[in-house]
Order: sequence, then C-alpha cells, then structure tokens
Amino acid sequence: QVQLVESGGGLVQAGGSLRLSCAASGRTFSSYAMGWFRQAPGEEREFVAGISGSDGSTRYADSVKGRFTISRPNTKNTAYLQMNSLKPEDTAVYYCAARIGSTVYITKSLYIYWGQGTQVTVSS
Repeated sequence: QVQLVESGGGLVQAGGSLRLSCAASGRTFSSYAMGWFRQAPGEEREFVAGISGSDGSTRYADSVKGRFTISRPNTKNTAYLQMNSLKPEDTAVYYCAARIGSTVYITKSLYIYWGQGTQVTVSS
C-alpha cells in the first residue's frame, strides 16, 4: 500500500547542506507518521527525525537538533529532510520510513514501510 523512494544523498564537505527527499505513494499516506533513520558502518540503525501524520509535530534526535529539519508539504506526496551544518559523523545511509499510525516513535520496529536508503558522506 505504501512505497518509499529516497533521493538526494551525496558527498558534501563539513559545514555544507543536503536535502533528502522521500517520494511516497499510497492512498492513506498523509495520515502516516514519517521518519528518517540512518545507519553508519558498524552501528545500529538510529532514529534521526520524524513528523506526525495528524498534527505535523516533529521530533529529532539530540545529535541533529538545530541542524536538521523534517517537512512534508500538503500537496506533494514527498517528505524532506533538510540537513545543514553537516558533520563527518553524519555520514551514513539514510532511510525513509513510514508507519500506519500517525504518532512519531523513535523505535524502528514500529515502522513497517522502508525505502532503499541513500548514502550521505560528509568529508572533513
């Protein structure tokens, strides 16, 4: 019912910016909570940012607060992750995810729809 495709990853120098896109399809997509997760080599996949499907409230990992912004315009079936002031430790594969409920959670097992991931590499 829901398909997700990420894009926008790439190589950027420290201090630079990238905007990731998550193109979504599905008749009830607008009511689903959306999340961004990332996984660096040798590390667990971790929550980065999420946006509610009901009131649009957002939640961020402490490590990205003030630097990353998640958004989901009303008209387009696309979610975004604007990443500013990037650091080398932000290097990871970034995944877009969705859950049927509207509430954002940081637990990855609660998200049942996943994109294929997009690589973000931040050089020093």
